[in-house]
Amino acid sequence: MQPVRTGAERLAADPRLAGGTRLGLITNPTGVLPDLTPTPVALLAAGLKLTALFGPEHGMRGTAQAAGGESDAVDERTGLPVYDTYQLSGEDLDRVVAAAGVDTLVFDIADVGARFYTYVWTMYDLLESAARLGLRFVVLDRPNPLGGAVAEGPVLDPAFASFVGRFPLPVRHGRTVGELAELFGFDLDLTVVRMEGWRRETAFAETGLPWVMPSVNMPTPDTALVYPGTGLFEGTNFSEGRGTTRPFELVGAPCVDGRFAPALAGLGLPGVRFRETWFTPTFHKHAGTPVRGVQLHVHDRDAFRPVLTGLSMLYVARDLYPDDLRWWGPDLFLDHLWGSDSLTRCLEAGGDPRELCPPPGRPEGRLLYGTDHHASSRR
Repeated sequence: MQPVRTGAERLAADPRLAGGTRLGLITNPTGVLPDLTPTPVALLAAGLKLTALFGPEHGMRGTAQAAGGESDAVDERTGLPVYDTYQLSGEDLDRVVAAAGVDTLVFDIADVGARFYTYVWTMYDLLESAARLGLRFVVLDRPNPLGGAVAEGPVLDPAFASFVGRFPLPVRHGRTVGELAELFGFDLDLTVVRMEGWRRETAFAETGLPWVMPSVNMPTPDTALVYPGTGLFEGTNFSEGRGTTRPFELVGAPCVDGRFAPALAGLGLPGVRFRETWFTPTFHKHAGTPVRGVQLHVHDRDAFRPVLTGLSMLYVARDLYPDDLRWWGPDLFLDHLWGSDSLTRCLEAGGDPRELCPPPGRPEGRLLYGTDHHASSRR
């Protein structure tokens, strides 16, 4: 199989694909070419007129933990001003973009394929801002590390829209950032610089691209694979493994005993096995406290259903530890992660949340990738 050629690599080879005279690049450490040259450096070397950089949650350098950004600064490599966009939207975001003096926004950040991962919502807010300000928008497309053949989980109820979901998508959405930009449907001059050589069934290991941590708690493609399911534990008082070397692959709590792992193994969930383990988070929930739990081991990624797995783990945790499992965080964060209050209502009523997970299917609507491969898409 030929290596995948990303939108960033194609733009660095052909600057005409972007257009514009004053470009602002929205990026973070995932914005690199296959040889690990940072996209801002590569685009400047190609002669593009970059004038500003914008960072999402975790910051352009990727130093901040969840729910954090970095201060505005100057990028040492390029000398360009860096604007922090985290927690900005509407008029506040418009003011920052307008102050940067750009005529075109360019997006080059790797997503992980889960609705509640925030980078696509940074793109959404900036698309909306670009539409209001009359700017062009260019998306440099990258692979969905979960592939694009499967969508799983319920679609977001707009009443629960937030920065972990602004548009009705399934939990595992099965789209690339370029496909999402087109799906969002903003009225503006949008160009998607498409990948070459990527197909919907392509696993990340088959792309030939380096894995760069999208954020501080997303260290490997294995993390991304389980995240659409175990990420739901962020909305509970169980540890999702933050503060360990295997975030989202480890789940546990001080209340867990020797029943948890066997109960999960007994469900016979497709593509995954559970190993009992102990871990001590160094920060976040239960920091410094040894907790008992499980590690997920995915042995068949094609059969594995991350959302069903996460729901099953919540079901077992509620069944075994009804007096200990709690919904954690402001404004019932689990409702925002799930995209409605159906999950918390089901758990509180003693129901089986697995019944809330529709059968997996193919992403619906127009898709940029399938069996045909055009050079670019413009609207």
